Amino acid sequence: MPQEKHQLIFWEINVARNIEDIQQDIERTRRQLASTLDQLADRSKPKNLVDDAKRGITAKLQDPQTQKIIAAVGAAVAGLIVVAAARNRKRNKDIKELQRLLAARD
Repeated sequence: MPQEKHQLIFWEINVARNIEDIQQDIERTRRQLASTLDQLADRSKPKNLVDDAKRGITAKLQDPQTQKIIAAVGAAVAGLIVVAAARNRKRNKDIKELQRLLAARD
């Protein structure tokens, strides 16, 4: 009987310790979950999303490769504008020449 009583006390202590450990684990997990939810709520605020996007765009624009691409696109657009203006000028000149020829024909 003393042996059984000793085992029973040991088992009760073990169970009590396990319950305490489980409760501590649950409490720790709750704190971690609360912290994670707070972080997610903070990240999902519109102002923070805008700030993150601004920082990302600013960093990307400071990248030398991105600057080269922007310069190339800008040069291409400027070239297209010059070509379009030259074509428009030539078209206007041709129209005036046709008008002059038609006026001379009458």
